[in-house]
Amino acid sequence: MATRGGPMVAGTDGNDFEFRQKVANTYQISLLNKSRLKYCIFFHALLFFVMLAKLTSDILDRLDIFVLEIEELEVPPPLWWEYVWAASLLTSFLGLSASRGNKVRDMQKYIIAIFVMAVLPLLYCFAYYSSDVWEFLTMDKSVALDETDIFLWRGFPYGVFWYGFCFVGFQIHGFTLYFAYNLVKAWKARTATRKFQ
Repeated sequence: MATRGGPMVAGTDGNDFEFRQKVANTYQISLLNKSRLKYCIFFHALLFFVMLAKLTSDILDRLDIFVLEIEELEVPPPLWWEYVWAASLLTSFLGLSASRGNKVRDMQKYIIAIFVMAVLPLLYCFAYYSSDVWEFLTMDKSVALDETDIFLWRGFPYGVFWYGFCFVGFQIHGFTLYFAYNLVKAWKARTATRKFQ
């Protein structure tokens, strides 16, 4: 530990500490985006459990397990995109591994996997239920929901539930892609700097 009046290193007046204490900008960006990416993966896992609750009825039917309480909910059968989106949680392991090892190539694979397995199914869902949601939003107040062609579950428009799911999913995956892209940029800049030196 240095003292105010103590000996000074030759060739310096002692005011170069600011330079020595500075962390490279790429390391700061990398650390910040790694932390944020982990939060996004955590929220992706939480949203997965919402989807798993929806898929439980179909999974139990396929396993030939009967649970009266679940059957009484009369959950509509799932579409293909729901299983694809649920499988997208597996890509989180690739993202966490790439983040831990600063692997540019693996993080690029993670970005592609999230786009294909998470964002595209949500876009399909958004398009699939668009007519029901549009009809619900533009219908006259005097018309009862039962008199329309809108698919209902428990008296509520089913497409509106999925639009809520898509809204949250687009935010989570959008931020995930953004933070992953920032990590790739920071890691590439760091390796380019190393090669230049």
